[in-house]
This record gives sequence, C-alpha cells and structure tokens, in this order.
Amino acid sequence: MDTIAQISTPLGSGGISVIRMSGKKSLQFATSIFSFKNPPKQVEPRHMYFGSINYKDFTEQCLMVYFKAPFSYTGEDVVEFQCHGGEYLTSQILNACLNAGARLAENGEFTKQAFVNGKLSLDEAESVIDMINASSDAELKANSKVLKGELYKKISNIQKEIMDAVVNLEVSIDYPEHDDEALGVENLERVLEQSKQQLLQLAQTASQGQIIRAGINVAIIGKPNVGKSSLLNALLGQERAIVTSVKGTTRDILKETITYKGIKINFVDTAGIHESDDQVEQIGISRAKECVQQADIVLAVFDSSQKLDEEDKQIIELCKTCKTINIINKTDLAANVTGLTGIEISAKNSQNIEQIKECILNMAVKNKIDFSGLIITNMRHEEAINQAIEQINNLLVECKTQTLDILDMLAKNIWKTLGKITGETENEDVISGIFAKFCLGK
Repeated sequence: MDTIAQISTPLGSGGISVIRMSGKKSLQFATSIFSFKNPPKQVEPRHMYFGSINYKDFTEQCLMVYFKAPFSYTGEDVVEFQCHGGEYLTSQILNACLNAGARLAENGEFTKQAFVNGKLSLDEAESVIDMINASSDAELKANSKVLKGELYKKISNIQKEIMDAVVNLEVSIDYPEHDDEALGVENLERVLEQSKQQLLQLAQTASQGQIIRAGINVAIIGKPNVGKSSLLNALLGQERAIVTSVKGTTRDILKETITYKGIKINFVDTAGIHESDDQVEQIGISRAKECVQQADIVLAVFDSSQKLDEEDKQIIELCKTCKTINIINKTDLAANVTGLTGIEISAKNSQNIEQIKECILNMAVKNKIDFSGLIITNMRHEEAINQAIEQINNLLVECKTQTLDILDMLAKNIWKTLGKITGETENEDVISGIFAKFCLGK
C-alpha cells in the first residue's frame, strides 16, 4: 500500500491540529522532516517526541508519535504530528509530508486501510462514521455497540452455523453411500429456523433504529393565530419563529430539532391552514398539508378560547389517518371551550410543554428502547438482514422438494447475503462508496 497523509482534525483555528501518515514508509518520511529536541537512538512506538518541522521559510515546534504495525488504527505503520491549530500552518505541515513522498489520502482511506488489514469489519467501520456524525445520546449508544463488534460477532456466528450445515450437506452429496440424506436436510432446517429467529430479533429493532438515526418527525398544524409558532418556540426553549397577531405570518415551513431523553425530535412549523386567495399563502398551505402526510406525529393546535369553526374541522379531518396529539392552546386566556380533548397548554407561559414532549416520545416509541442490546440503525444492515430472512423462508420451503445440490447453493447465498454486513462478500464498488462518505483524515 502507498504511504498516505492527511489532516485528521477539522480545519480552522484551534488549540491543536493532527496530521496523520499511514504506510510502510511513514516513519522514514516523518524523520526526514522532523528534528528531535533530544534525538533517540531508535524511535520507540507509542512514545511522544518533542521537536520541530522545518519547511520552506518556517519552523513549527510540535509533537510526533509513532505506532508500529500492526498495533495501530490502520494496521500499517502510522505517524501523527500534533501542531498548533492554525489552518494555514497545518496545511503546510501536510505539504511537508507530501513533499517527503507521501500521497494525499482520500476520504475515509485510513479507515479503509483498517478494514483491509482486518482491524475493523465493514459494519464496525460504518459505525465509526455514524459515531462521528451522531447528534444524540441514542445514536452514540446504539453505534458504540456495533463499534465494539457485537453485530459482527452475532452475524459471524449465524454464518458459521449455516456453513457447518452446508458442510454436512456436501458430505452427503460426495459420499451418499455413507451418509443419511434426510439427516443432512433436517439439520439444515433446524439451523435455518434458529438463524431466522436471531435475525428476526435484530430486524425488530430496526424501527427503533430508524427513530434513533433520523429522529421523530413532528408537524405542527392548525388554522392561523392558534399559536403554532409560539408552541414551536416553547418546545425549543428559544425564540426561533416569528410571532405576531397578523394572520398568515408563517407562510413557509420552519424546521428545528431538539433532543429529548436522548432522542431527536424534528419539529416542523407550518403555515396556518385556511382559505386564501394569496398565491404565496396557498403554496405554504399546500406544503403544510404535505408535511402532515409525511410526519410520524402531528400536533394539531386549537385555540382554547374559541369554539370549533369550519377551519378547525378541516384540521381534524386532515388528521384522521395520522397519529395526532390535540393541543388546546391559550389556556391563560380562557377555559377550554373547543369541546376537544387533548393536552391543555399555554405556549406563552410554557405550561405543560414537557407533557407534549413526553407524549410524543411515548407515541413514537411504543416500547422503551433497550440500549443494553443491539439496535440496527444502519439501513444497509437492515436491508441485508431482511433479505437473508426472505432467503431462509424460501429455502425452508425448498427443503421439502429440492435436491441436495440446489439446497447447498441456496444456503451459500444466505451466507453471502449476511457477508454484506461484515464486508466478507460485499463488492468493491459498494465498499468504496461506503468509505467515500467518510470525512478527510479518518
């Protein structure tokens, strides 16, 4: 492999920056540009050395550490420089590494080296970028399980059981006079049923995984001036939406996200739904109706001080097929005369706002998320698991009629499908596409 180099910390001004090199010539290139303050007889792995880099017309005092293969992140020899965190300064030290002979690393190439060298399985590598991109406690908890190798271990064990059953089948195929064909098929059926149950358990966590990954999408709807924007501000705990007494203040959708009990909730404030001749308002109202259909949960807001009118009834009709929480707002002004049941609030005074968040969470997450077990948050993993379950169901049917060689081939296809998760059988284009999603320097 080439020796590659890249900046591993975000560009910008900060305390420190890290420049990483990985490959057989990492130490050679590093020592050609780094001057030790106290030169050692031999550079020791995992020792931090103080010195300087002289490049062109500047000298930078920095630290250098060497990780000897295979005891490094990538499985190759790795050298990292820690320097002052200036954007231009950092780029010049990277240029010094490249001038010494290193090649500029592509997106995710350090982690791809780790995958190629067996330091990480493909699912573990994907969890690295998911951990980096995590924006909630739930995402960190779920992906840390995958990074620890728990998904790899479970999938690999299922693959091993299937392959052992395949081996028994092939013994029957090669030596029919010494083996009982029926026993080989019965063993395969038993293994398939056990594997199916384990995969179904994983697949059942995918709905919770989707919530962890994408959050709960909540649309706030109602007629004009019922307090939708005030409600959004109260839920966010800050003045984000413009609030006025003018009808039609909100003309477009406004999206904001909070984290509640570790779960992301994505709120969408919409234009007031009513009859309007204004072309801009009509577009906003149309978008509001689209948001209702796309939302996981709808907050239908009504004015506590007014009886239901035709516009309110239009809102109720619109929400008939949706998971809806009625919000009876403006209780600071009057008692509930709408005749509706729901959460009575005062958005102005932030009354009962926590109750809304709790209701959203309980409605979206039917069962409490168990972070002690594996949760499938990656869509690629979910697709492979569902495909394997379908293949198992088909093979269980074929076991009643098909010949051993056909069963052997179909069982191997299940093994290959599960191998897409760990990376054992995924094609190079897909693998390259996964690592292309990584940031530079990772």
